[in-house]
Parts: sequence; structure tokens; C-alpha cells
Amino acid sequence: MAAAPVALPFLLLTALAAAAAAVASATTVAYNDRAVVIDGQRRIILSGSIHYPRSTPQMWPDLINKAKEGGLNTIETYVFWNGHEPRRRQYNFEGNYDIVRFFKEIQNAGMHAILRIGPYICGEWNYGGLPAWLRDIPGMQFRLHNDPFEREMETFTTLIVNKMKEANMFAGQGGPIILAQIENEYGNIMGQLKNNQSASQYIHWCADMANKQKVGVPWIMCQQDNDVPHNVINTCNGFYCHDWFPNRTGVPKIWTENWTGWFKAWDKPDFHRTAEDIAFAVAMFFQKRGSVHNYYMYHGGTNFGRTSGGPYITTSYDYDAPLDEYGNIRQPKYGHLKDLHNLLKSMEKILVHGEYNDTSYGKNVTVTKYTYGGSSVCFINNQFDDRDVNVTLAGTHLVPAWSVSILPDCKNVAYNTAKIKVQTSVMVKKANSVEKEPEALRWSWMPENLKPFMTDDHGSFRQTGLLEQISTSTDQSDYLWYRTSLEHKGEGSYTLYVNTTGHEMYAFVNGKLVGQNHSANGAFVFQLQSPVKLQSGKNYVSLLSGTVGLKNYGPLFELVPAGIVGGPVKLLGANGTAIDLTNSSWSYKSGLAGEHRQIHLDKPGSNSKWWSHNGSIPVNRPFTWYKTTFAAPAGEDAVVVDLLGLNKGAAWVNGNSLGRYWPSYTAAEMGGCHVCDYRGKFKAEGDGIRCLTGCGEPSQRFYHVPRSFLRAGEPNTLVLFEEAGGDPARAAFHTVAVGPVCVAAAEVGDDVTLSCGGGASSPASTWPASASPGADAAPTRAAASPRPRSRRSRTRASAGSRARSSTRPRSPAQRASQASSPCRPPADTLL
Repeated sequence: MAAAPVALPFLLLTALAAAAAAVASATTVAYNDRAVVIDGQRRIILSGSIHYPRSTPQMWPDLINKAKEGGLNTIETYVFWNGHEPRRRQYNFEGNYDIVRFFKEIQNAGMHAILRIGPYICGEWNYGGLPAWLRDIPGMQFRLHNDPFEREMETFTTLIVNKMKEANMFAGQGGPIILAQIENEYGNIMGQLKNNQSASQYIHWCADMANKQKVGVPWIMCQQDNDVPHNVINTCNGFYCHDWFPNRTGVPKIWTENWTGWFKAWDKPDFHRTAEDIAFAVAMFFQKRGSVHNYYMYHGGTNFGRTSGGPYITTSYDYDAPLDEYGNIRQPKYGHLKDLHNLLKSMEKILVHGEYNDTSYGKNVTVTKYTYGGSSVCFINNQFDDRDVNVTLAGTHLVPAWSVSILPDCKNVAYNTAKIKVQTSVMVKKANSVEKEPEALRWSWMPENLKPFMTDDHGSFRQTGLLEQISTSTDQSDYLWYRTSLEHKGEGSYTLYVNTTGHEMYAFVNGKLVGQNHSANGAFVFQLQSPVKLQSGKNYVSLLSGTVGLKNYGPLFELVPAGIVGGPVKLLGANGTAIDLTNSSWSYKSGLAGEHRQIHLDKPGSNSKWWSHNGSIPVNRPFTWYKTTFAAPAGEDAVVVDLLGLNKGAAWVNGNSLGRYWPSYTAAEMGGCHVCDYRGKFKAEGDGIRCLTGCGEPSQRFYHVPRSFLRAGEPNTLVLFEEAGGDPARAAFHTVAVGPVCVAAAEVGDDVTLSCGGGASSPASTWPASASPGADAAPTRAAASPRPRSRRSRTRASAGSRARSSTRPRSPAQRASQASSPCRPPADTLL
């Protein structure tokens, strides 16, 4: 007799059904020498980097959907160790660090994902993503074969992998993740570590440790061209990866970082890379058997809080990406690349299966033909940067200099990388329409309480000698106080001399500010010399050392010191005498009083007394907190705050950090501001830099205020900590809106695609090609420069005016003319 059926609880049935559905939707990921193979199908992967901490959860769906609409099928991101574990074993997966939510948004959009754990990431991120507390662990050597580092690295890697597994985010679980990365650009520094055996052991340990995680997808290592572990795929980073191939057979050609622009430092103008050059690089990559390609960045975003590295990397991480810092579409870059993506996807099967043949048509000109299933596609590339060429292939085709023509039938050109058929459009900044600013802003202020730091009492600890700042403060603040005292007989005049490897320095003697200085970008060793007067009896010397982002790249970068470590600190007398304070007993304290009190949160009942005398406030006063309230700008356009008039400090809206500000730092004048031509390779350093904007202007004037930081219909609070002395009277809020179309087709009969910044089709609203958020007058078609290999070899238009939206490549004379004479901006564009 058959057993009676057992009634299963409803919840158990539901769980079983869910598990069955998950198994049914599981995706297999493999690879061969031509492609990543997903569910048995060779696929072209078109990916873009979007870093979750550089935007907000409320922005993620829109950014991801715009990437998909732009022709991408994959999103790539680093994982940010020091953001997730700011203190050892204290974790943060909330807000814009909610990595699981980010990957679920990718999954919701029906896209793939690439998980770059690192956990060293570089990325112009503070300390390259490594937590400063690692330095407290005895025997620690970063990124070498040693148990302390490898134990911590494996602990964090396992934590991230388990979070992804618990959320079913790997492809084999039905999730979006198809590739995972361990370590990052290690091959760039291996030869400079002076311990080849340890470096080799470490990188092979990394690969073995990663594979032990059993994630079910391939592991990759970028820029690991030598000493490649057998169980990972090595990949390329750079502006051009067409001539690069993996050094193992049987693995696909993967480009993990195609730099769409360049990061920005406080003393540098805005770098731009043209749409023509990016498309040229991408087309050549797929012409030469590429199959996995990622833009770094597709959306750069913002370095909120203290996350920017460098040192001296700006708060904006716009990167001249197809989606700007605020998430707006940057034309023509976005549209020109979208056209390329759609064409590549239409040829996918032929490119990843077809037999191929490369034919040289003389120096710098190559034709590649792919054939599969009776169909063919052809690429013609012209790598001359100074001449167009005619190529005969089922007819004669004019191929402009520094371009690739793609013929999906080997007869007719469907796309040329130098012929842009997308409008150039402009983003304009408009004043807050809800209230008249800056007149409407009423400010109150509060002095930073320096009194506790003006003696050497009540420090966290004392020690003889001058300590290194990062290890002493564990990078919990930009600031570290060094304080000591000395007895002096009678009064005396001296010069206070301080040698420091910090980024900036303020000196106080007996409670009086006697001097301040900051280093030039790149040097980070400077001297402060200030005249001082000592009184008879006990005298106090208080030195405040500041950092502006920690180094994030290079061999042994973690050993680069910061602060007044070693000094010397001396009082120099007029007659050649000196009082050496270097080996005195110093009292140490990290941070400012206002930081410890969390003034930026503006909590009710916090005993923080804000002063206001009929609206008047002191200005140009160092170490001052300012506060104002404002109404959220109407609409849904991105919001920025203009901090011109301020000097240097940090900003918060409703307790949310906007990051560091430093509008008083002027961008250098460089020759690249005066010429822009897309033809030829890009550089980020040295001779030949071009397509720069913002020379001689504030390095960053506008600071992103995400809409999710604001409260509609009620007062919002802006708090500024002004460190060096500035005037907030000119501060004002603006929206970044789509400006009028500026477009002109160069040839009758060629289609010009129009789209608004939000992605919807529109005949009347578009915006500026390559303008960085802080560079309102960026000429269209601005080109960026490559990352230096020392780091990582890393216009205005108005309605009725003629934009440089072209369907024909311009002559050198036309290019020069249009680069120097962009369309006039609309009247409401802020210059």
C-alpha cells in the first residue's frame, strides 16, 4: 500500500519553490580563447565602472539604467575595504556602502556584474582602499607574502564573498556576477618591491586564496603580465589595449579599464578625452579579438567624506565619463559610444566565432575580416594621426586619420569612430528658484575651540620624539596635534622652523597662530618658518599637521610618511643659537574639538552655541564653523553648492558629508588648455597634453548635493568648517539642468540623433560634450590625457549656434578653429 502523502507546511513549500527557481535560473560561466562563455554561448561583454560609494543608493537605479540604455550589458565596481571596515572588525554596509543592494540593482536591470574585490584597489581612493589600522598589527607588510597581511586580506575577501553568496549574487546562484577580481595592478610594482621572491609568493597566494572561495565564476588579475598564476586570467588596463594579448593560451582578451578621461587634482585643470579617441580605441580592441571591455569610469561620481586619495585628489571624481558626476548624460560621448555598442552587439556571433584575417595596407593601415556562417564583417583602421587614407574594399572608402571604419557586410561603412552623428549639448547651472541666493542665506557661526590644544596637557598620550601621523591617528581625521612646552629665561625672539612630510601645517605659540603653510602637490615635504616671541617662563608650542588624502599608488606607498615625523622642530635665534625641540616630550591628540563634538550633525541640545549678530559674521577667520539653512531647489535636476569665496575645509548638508572643499586652490596654466585635437595618443603628464579646460580657475568650485541628502518642504542645513579663513557670503545653491540644443549636421543626408540629458528623445534639450561639473565652459570634444605609467599608464554651445556635432571629420584647420572658438553659452550658464 502506498504511504499517505505528507502535508508540507506552506512556508517550507515556498522555500522549496524559491530554491528550485534559483537553481533553474542559475547561469554557468566559462571561457575560451575568444570569449567569456555564458550558458554555453560566447558573449561580448560591454561593461562600465560605477562605484557605489561615489554615488547614493537613490542614484543607483538611474545610473545603471542609463548604462544599459547606452548599450552596456555589465557593470563593474571595486570593493572598498577601508569604507566597509573603517575600524578592525567594525563593519559598515549601510547607505552608499550597501554593496548587496547595489548588486541587486544591477540584477534588477537585467545586467551582468564584475566584482573587483582587490582588496587593494588604487582608484584614487584614500590609501588605495587599505585600512590604516593595518599598520597597527605587528609584523605587517602590505601586499607581500606575510601572515599578518594575508590573514587580514583573506578575512575581508571571505566576508565579501560570503555576503554575495548569502544574497545569491554569483552567476551560478542566479545572480549577476560573472567575473571576480583579486589584487589590482600588482604587476606594475612587483619589480620595484626589492623582494621578488616574496612578491611572487604573495601573488600566487592571492590566486590560490581566491579560488578556494568557490565562487563559481572565473577570477581575473589586471595588469599582471609577468608571473601570472595559472588559475587566473590576466587583463589589460590603459587608454589603448588593442595590441595587448594575455600571455596564456585558451583565455579571452579582457580590458578591465579603458580610461574615459582622467582624475583631477586640486592644482590641475580638467582633463578631457574625446569621444572620437575612445571609440577608436574600443573599435581597435574588438578588431583585434577583444571580447570583454570595461570603461573606467562610465560614471565617476563624488569622493564624499574623506575618501579621496592622491594626495590632493579633488572631491569631484567626474572623470569626463559618459555619465557626469551628477549622473547626467554627457554628449556626444554617451551617444557616439552607444552607436558603437549597438553595432558590436549586432555582430557578436561573427566576432566571437568567426575566422579572422588581418591584411596590412601599408604602414599604420590594417583591414581585418571576420567570417562565420556565410557572413562577414570588416574593420579598417587608420593609425596615422596626420592623414586620411583611401582603402579599396568592395569599393573605395575614405578612412579619416586616427579612426576605424566598421563594415558589417564588408561593403558599406556603418560606423566610423571619427564621425560623430550625435549632438553636442550643454549643461547649465541655474540659481535656486525657491529662494533668492546668496542674499537669502542667513549665516551663523561658531569658533573652533582651540583652547584645549594650546597647551601640552590632556593629550591622548605623550612620547619623546615626533611620530608619524598616519599610524598615530589611524587616519581617523585629517588632523593631528603635536604639542610640547619649554622653559625660557626672559623674553626672546626666534624663528620657529618645522620640517614636515605632512600636507599642511598650522603653528601656534602660546595660543597665538604664528604661521601656516601647505606643500606643493607632489612634493609633500616642506618647511614652515615663522617669527615667534617667547615669554619668560613656560612657553607652549602647538603644531597642527593636516593631510589631504593619503597616497594610493606605487611600490610601498603605505610607507610614505605623513606629519612631522622626525622633524626637526627648532627655535632659531638671531645669533645662530638654536633650541631643538625634536626630541622633547610631545603630547598627541587626533582631530579637532568640533569633530569630536560632531558639530556637523547640528543636533538639538548639543550645547553648540551658534552666534549671529543681525546676520553679520566674521570672515577670513581661520578655524571657524558656519551654518545656514536653505530650501531645497525645486524639481529633480541635480543640485550643487557653489563655494567660491571659501578657502579650504569641509561641508555637510543635513549631516551628510559633501567632502573636502578647496576653491581657493587655482588650477595651473598648462599648454593643453589652448589646443584640442582628437588625433594621436593621450598623455596625462609631460609634453603633449591637450584638451584641458579650467586653467587658471578654481580647481573645484561646485560640490554635489545629492537629492537624497535634501528634505523637501522644510529647512535644510548647510554646515561648513572653514579651516584657513574664507567668506561664505557668496555661497549659493544651483541646479544642473539641460541647456538648449547646439547642433549642426555637417552633411545633408546624415542622421543626427538628439537626446536629452535624462536619456529621453528630445529635439530641443541637450548638453555639453565633455564638460566636467566644475568646468562650466568646457569646450566640446575635449580630450583627456592618459594615466601616467608611473601611476597607471592613466564648449559651449547655445541655441542657434553651430555645435561641433559632426558627421565628417574636420580638417586640422577646422579643428583648431572650433577648439578655440566654441559656441557661446546660454545666458544662464555660470562662467
